[in-house]
Amino acid sequence: MANEESEEQRKLSLKIARLFDEVWTSQAAHVRKLKELVSLRSSSPLAELCEAFCRALTPLFNYQRRTASAERIIKFAAVFACSRGGKGDSGDEFLENFLKFLLVGAAAANKTVRFRACQIVSEIIMRLPDDAEVSNELWDEVIECMRLHVADKVPAVRTFAVRALARFANDSENGDVLELFLERLPVEQNGDVRKIIVLSLPPSSATLPMIFDCTLDVNESVRKAAYSVLACKVPLQSLSIKHRTNILQRGLTDRSTSVAKDCVKLLKDEWLEKCCNGDPVELLKFLDVETYESVGELVMTQLANTEDTFNHSIELMDPEVALSGEWSVNISTWKQISFLMINQTKGSDAAMTMGTESVVYAAEASDNNDLLDSILPASVSEYVELVNAHIAAGANYRFVSRQLLLLGAMLDFSDASKRKVASEFVQNLLHMAIDHELDDNGNEVFIGDGLNLGGERDWAAAVAELAKKVHAAIGEFEEVVLAVVEELARPCRERTADCKQWLHCLAVIALLLENTTSFRHMQGRAIDPAEILHSILLPGAKHASLDVQRASVRCLGLFGLLERKPSENTVKQLRCSFVKGPPSITIMASKALLDLGIWHGPDEMDKAMKSNLSSQLREHKMPASPVEFGNGNEDLDIELLDLLYAGLEHDWGDIVEVEENQSIHDILGEGLAKILLLSNKFPGSHASTHDLLLAKLITLYFNSESEELQRLKQCLSVFFEHYPSLSANHKKCLSKAFMRVMRSLWPGINGNVAGSTLMVSNMRKRAVQASRFMLQMMQVPLFTKETAKLDDNKSENHDVGTDPSPDFESGEEGLAIRIAVEVASFHAKKTAAEKAYLAALCRILVLLEFRVSEQGAIKLMRRILNRVISSVATEKELTKELWRMAERLQAIDRHPDEKLSTEQTDLILGCFMPSLHIISRIVFAEENNMQMLIHSVCIHAWTFHDPVSFMHTGKLELAIKLDDGDCMEVPPTPAPHLTRQSRARRRAKDEESSSDDELSPTSVVPSNPPVSRSQRASKTAALSRMTAKTSIRIEEDDDEDEDDEDDAGSEVTSDDDSEPFD
Repeated sequence: MANEESEEQRKLSLKIARLFDEVWTSQAAHVRKLKELVSLRSSSPLAELCEAFCRALTPLFNYQRRTASAERIIKFAAVFACSRGGKGDSGDEFLENFLKFLLVGAAAANKTVRFRACQIVSEIIMRLPDDAEVSNELWDEVIECMRLHVADKVPAVRTFAVRALARFANDSENGDVLELFLERLPVEQNGDVRKIIVLSLPPSSATLPMIFDCTLDVNESVRKAAYSVLACKVPLQSLSIKHRTNILQRGLTDRSTSVAKDCVKLLKDEWLEKCCNGDPVELLKFLDVETYESVGELVMTQLANTEDTFNHSIELMDPEVALSGEWSVNISTWKQISFLMINQTKGSDAAMTMGTESVVYAAEASDNNDLLDSILPASVSEYVELVNAHIAAGANYRFVSRQLLLLGAMLDFSDASKRKVASEFVQNLLHMAIDHELDDNGNEVFIGDGLNLGGERDWAAAVAELAKKVHAAIGEFEEVVLAVVEELARPCRERTADCKQWLHCLAVIALLLENTTSFRHMQGRAIDPAEILHSILLPGAKHASLDVQRASVRCLGLFGLLERKPSENTVKQLRCSFVKGPPSITIMASKALLDLGIWHGPDEMDKAMKSNLSSQLREHKMPASPVEFGNGNEDLDIELLDLLYAGLEHDWGDIVEVEENQSIHDILGEGLAKILLLSNKFPGSHASTHDLLLAKLITLYFNSESEELQRLKQCLSVFFEHYPSLSANHKKCLSKAFMRVMRSLWPGINGNVAGSTLMVSNMRKRAVQASRFMLQMMQVPLFTKETAKLDDNKSENHDVGTDPSPDFESGEEGLAIRIAVEVASFHAKKTAAEKAYLAALCRILVLLEFRVSEQGAIKLMRRILNRVISSVATEKELTKELWRMAERLQAIDRHPDEKLSTEQTDLILGCFMPSLHIISRIVFAEENNMQMLIHSVCIHAWTFHDPVSFMHTGKLELAIKLDDGDCMEVPPTPAPHLTRQSRARRRAKDEESSSDDELSPTSVVPSNPPVSRSQRASKTAALSRMTAKTSIRIEEDDDEDEDDEDDAGSEVTSDDDSEPFD
């Protein structure tokens, strides 16, 4: 009887397996096979059917790849589990048994099994009908299981766990599911999981902020999901004006075209058609174009470019009618339509030459011209009357007035009479005084920013555009504005002007300097540029009023941009204002100095001072700020980059956002990043300081305490994305900055204060993140042009020798040698902080790759690597990685038995030390009258200068003493670590000492004692005296007892990435 049952069970399993085989190959058989399987369920015992079904499905749980065939099986199984049969076959009992089987799989240790179980559960829940009867206890088990797997280490498991719970997110009885989604979304690292979470969120006051934030997600699919949710679930009326404009601003300007298309679909199909009945003017009312003008223009441009949305029913209003209604939306639409119409009519001439379609295009252009004539004012006088009426109406109509000024740039001023009327109107605009109010004490309070004409940048730009349109001839615009400047400058030059008159004059000067292209157009006019500088700008920068100083400093920066070379007066005054001025003046001066430094170059800015300037950055020092801001001298004899770097280092206290939501650190950091990005255009003497500037920017980027520098961090993220790929010199600079960054970030070394255990752990994590980040930048490929240059340099010498290639310093080989020298420079006895520091460096070292062409670097690395291994001997796993690296280097070494000569080693390291016979050969090879001179120069450089500075004539500028007996062979097994039999008491004391050393703020990179003389020939004995003074040494003492070292190495704490599903 048992045999008969087992035979029946086997036949049932084979039958279900055959069904799966047919479903596996094609989608077409699904409906037919589903009917067969439902019929089989009705005619077979439920327990046996469920067991056979699960047995036939089991091989899928070990199938890791996500193929179309596997997806068909999963879909088929889920549809069958949710299907209903005939009479008496609801399928609910089979569903419960199948879910219990899947819950067992979801709790498995194997990630593939968990993945498949969660995938099938999610498919079942998404397809399950509402009237399905499943016990509450089982549903609770399913929900709890999926809740646990939302935090699974495998992203694919998390994805389907979220998908399974999505149906319960809207259920008020399962509010904890929604709370779980909101909790996981900000911390989720995988983009696919974030996308599923966003698609699962219901619209509510709690979820909308999260959905808005996802429109700025780094992952494109997440941003698309956010716009999909906003389009399908969130009506326009339920959003605030700020949210509406932010959504459109982000979406329409998104760098991804697919995301922008989704935003356009949201704009047109949902908001315009469904919420505004296709009326664009009604849509603009929802966007408050008066406050968010740029968004309104962006929307109108997008709608006009995609489709003929407008009904062209906008007409010119009389001033009285315009002032009595809601005119701001209409004028914005009117201006934008007119602008687009003009662009379209400009193509009418080209349309006449387009063959058979020329008639169609010409007719379309003619219609646009007619429509434009009906929209624009009939005459210039009518236009001027309309604008004056709005200006006279007060500040409430300022937006409409500015829109009308921009509309004026579209009018035709070719007729002399029209141009005369418009010219008088422009003169009135330029003479219009700054608006002000009286406070409680009767003092004047100026309205606006105090820098631009009319108190705002947009108003000044509109006036300038209209003035350039009216006075379009070459030099005419400058002539007209300079005449106004000369008139406004009279009381300023006579020192009878009040603060209001000064600001008005400086605003007109700024308008002129921003809109002219050369001083040539300003020569011979009512007032010369030199007179403006000496009689207005320089005195204004020393005015008693801070508002006047600020406006004058801004004009000085604009003035310097037009100079062929920066003048001494301009640069000195800007530097003085930067050092001595209050925060608002310092910010404006820093902007001007950075703009001029980027435009002219730092070298030209220093030459303009006409004095010998010192530079501590050039000497590779990172001192404390030598500048006393706010109480500085009239002039400082330091270079521009030193001055800006001092401002970046300075603690400005509570001064955070005082100018356009930018702090001083934001401005200086962004400006220095631009200088580094454009460093190839300024190949002067400042190139040697760029690695220190880059190290400072990287340190700021990873500084967790700089919460107020979020804007700077956003800027630096874009900078770091492009910087390493632009030039090999940038990678060379990055390689040199690597060790500086690590020394400045690692706690307990180089004088860095550590603190509590938690603080040390966080600081180490941040330093490890910075090291990985810099490694990724080093491994970014160069752009095509830069790669072609390097290939040309390599093609000049096809033989692979031991001499370093031109791009050696910018490659991974240079960084690897720098790290190896740093690791090998530490004492044999190290503190806990130093051990952890060296381990972190070695973890980066093993990730670096060497090119076969760099044979010299390979040999040198093999020579140093044994010392590196001995420095981290307590780290067993890390030591194994270093051995494997040594084996790889030995495998690519074309002549593994040959060693580098001393000269070749010194050439690579940059510590080239000429031997005595070389110096004597140079001396005696010259003529008699030059012998003593050369000899004295050599002796002076050798005796009185730091040997390191004398030796820095090679590649990496590193100093390390290598003995001839250093072994290049890879040891077959790790060197045994000597230990004592009884160490319990000693170990406790050592650990306490190591902990104290780590918390001590005075622990620094060690300076080893002088090494003993080598046993080489006597002519090289003098060289040992030089190397005894070098800053970086390696001490090797094979006979030293290692019993005093700690057995356990300090582990570097770091965040582990989620294990990806293959």
